[in-house]
Amino acid sequence: MALQLMLVCHGLATLLVVISFLCGQWPIFRGTFIEKIHYFITVGAYDYILQFIAAVFGSKGRNAFLAVEHYCCERPNPILQIIYLTIVGVTYFLIIQSSFAYIPGYYVSGFHRYSSLLAVLVGILLFLLTSFSDPGTVKAENVLNYLSSYPYDNIIYVEKKCATCKISRSRVDLRDQNTAAYVIDVLRDLITIVDGWLPR
Repeated sequence: MALQLMLVCHGLATLLVVISFLCGQWPIFRGTFIEKIHYFITVGAYDYILQFIAAVFGSKGRNAFLAVEHYCCERPNPILQIIYLTIVGVTYFLIIQSSFAYIPGYYVSGFHRYSSLLAVLVGILLFLLTSFSDPGTVKAENVLNYLSSYPYDNIIYVEKKCATCKISRSRVDLRDQNTAAYVIDVLRDLITIVDGWLPR
């Protein structure tokens, strides 16, 4: 009985976190604990970590943390690719060591040895194609396609003012980027000169 109760509590906690994360900013949840959980998951925890680092290590520690964050999250680097390939390689090695002893078996044919290798190779091939493909460059000819595809919906795309340049923009800062992935989050009326964009 205790195990079932623990599983139900775990399921409810997981559901609460998922709903808070995905739906916490909806108008129906304004002023509720769901909105507070959403804020903590998306913004608050990060702010508390920065405050903690600044309190313990001072401004040098905070700046070091922000520099590492910038290197790992805001510029191209191979760290995530290396982590992903390591996870895939180690997992497949463990599967070979533990599960291949049972293949072929009563319920599993020997074909699964080869199909599992094929599945891993296809996954790695798709990963490599994605890693080395061009994300798209925004130019004067195609900027309207990106801007018209993603209007503000006040759920994912929210208008706000840039603290530095006081221009209305969305969550993503385009001052250092000109890829299509960044431009889908731009306010329609934002005038940016990047790779041939001309002011209206």
